[in-house]
Amino acid sequence: MKYKLLAASILATLSTTATSATYQLSELGTLEDAKYSYVTDVSESGHIIGFANGLYNLPIDISYIDFTESIIENSYDNTEAAFELSDKEITFTLDDIENNDAVFTNADAHTFMVSFLSSISTNFEYQKLSSLVGIKYNDTQVTEQPIFDVESVDYDGLTRSTTNLFNAVSEDGVTVGWGSAPYNKVSFTPDGDDEAETWFTHEFIERGIVISADGMINVPLEPEFNEYGGTSRANDIVKTNSGYTVVGNMSTSIPDDRQDNIDDNCDNEDEPTSVCINLSSSSFGVFNKRAVKWELDESLNVISVKELGLALTPDEGETEDDAFTSTALAVNSNGTIVGSSNTRYYKNDDTILTMPVYFKDGAVIDFIDQEDDWQAGKSVAINDNEVITGYATKPIEGTLRNKFFYHDIATGSTVFPNDYFSSSSSYGNDINNQGYIVGEGEVGVSDNTRRKEAFIYKIGEDKITNLNDLLPCFDTDGETNYAYTMAEATSINENNEIFGTATKTVEKLDSLGGVVTDVNGEIEYESIAIAVKLTPIANGEVEDCAPPEAEVYERNSASFPWYTLLLLPLVGLRRVFRF
Repeated sequence: MKYKLLAASILATLSTTATSATYQLSELGTLEDAKYSYVTDVSESGHIIGFANGLYNLPIDISYIDFTESIIENSYDNTEAAFELSDKEITFTLDDIENNDAVFTNADAHTFMVSFLSSISTNFEYQKLSSLVGIKYNDTQVTEQPIFDVESVDYDGLTRSTTNLFNAVSEDGVTVGWGSAPYNKVSFTPDGDDEAETWFTHEFIERGIVISADGMINVPLEPEFNEYGGTSRANDIVKTNSGYTVVGNMSTSIPDDRQDNIDDNCDNEDEPTSVCINLSSSSFGVFNKRAVKWELDESLNVISVKELGLALTPDEGETEDDAFTSTALAVNSNGTIVGSSNTRYYKNDDTILTMPVYFKDGAVIDFIDQEDDWQAGKSVAINDNEVITGYATKPIEGTLRNKFFYHDIATGSTVFPNDYFSSSSSYGNDINNQGYIVGEGEVGVSDNTRRKEAFIYKIGEDKITNLNDLLPCFDTDGETNYAYTMAEATSINENNEIFGTATKTVEKLDSLGGVVTDVNGEIEYESIAIAVKLTPIANGEVEDCAPPEAEVYERNSASFPWYTLLLLPLVGLRRVFRF
């Protein structure tokens, strides 16, 4: 596990018990106003955090929109055509949205506006929406913890324009994560125009934060270089004798070449400067970023900040032109930190890669052997025995694939265990002190998409075990297929309890939270993501119910678009936003 203290109560060796026993699955609950829920971290003392996605009733501000503009008319025409292809009749017009409050009462109209605004996310003349919120699990209660969002001046409630991610929780419940600043609707007159326009701007792109166990103290982690807001992220926390250690990354400078680009283009004439910075950051990355360690006292006051360095030394020309990044993702109780860093390709110094590393004794150690064709990756977790897990990337059957690994710092050995099949991408997410790694991997290809399922692996064994093989075959009636499929295993504690994300099929709800029916009035169903806990069952027996998919693990390596991995809003979200 990432940084958790050894629990007083530890199960006997899992190799002959838990991996040959069934697990009991229990839901952790779902935020009332959201469709999906996820776990990001669990402390040994039982604090559970995560995030929710797919908020219902996202607030839509139509007061500034000109509904005669071609951009929204074309979007409506496309939506109308999609309805016709589905043998449905569209239930709203743009006039209904503008003048008849349809966006508040008609789920199709609301869905259209949410989709429209999402499709033009880089157009800052339109409202920004985000459906990601940080949550805490407490028994069956799930509560939202806003990070930087504020009450809107245009409608009731929060602006819902911020990204909010919880990444880690300490033994006493102090939480770290990061969020974006809320967007403000401002009036801006472009140079040469007579009429003011509506634009949406915010103060910073992302900022790390530390939140007390009761949620009453919020400590933003300001980057030491904060031009244009700067950036920072907090990815992990561990309780120390004198306070807390938090690790993540922050902006440290802007390369000269990037600054020249900003000076040439972000002149506050055609659009607000903050808009230009956002567009520049999304296109090529504005800031140099470094892995960083913050030390905080018991009252959450920051008492020191230390940059952890890079796995390369930039040349003078590179210092001026290129943005280099390292990030810290986890820290153990010994203070050893893991993450990723830019480094040089062994065949060509001009080629820069991002590889798994660890930070120890002032050094940045890049330990994956590039000569085996590994070209990318991240160290994600480390246990107190100085064993790291994560993933690295290499071409397999003509396509880049990710493979989970473990690395023992003491011996310097790196092992890539056998996973589901040779071209399966797999990820190690957490490791406990007993050497059990949990994660997820691709289990097969169907219709050019790759589905992922959770696994557990014991260091020294030959292959992973699919956690779904350790769950019941049927529900309690003994006939209905088991309702859950474990898609991602995020965390494992010293009791070998596993926390992660499962899917199950439920009645489909629209963007206003109402039940969806088809053209015949029949209720539709959908697969959703839910946060779950798996508890080992003593003396349980594995049931023989291998799904048909288990026989098709080894498939031809089909070519498929990257975005198909995101069609089911499950694994990937945590990885993208945390890393």
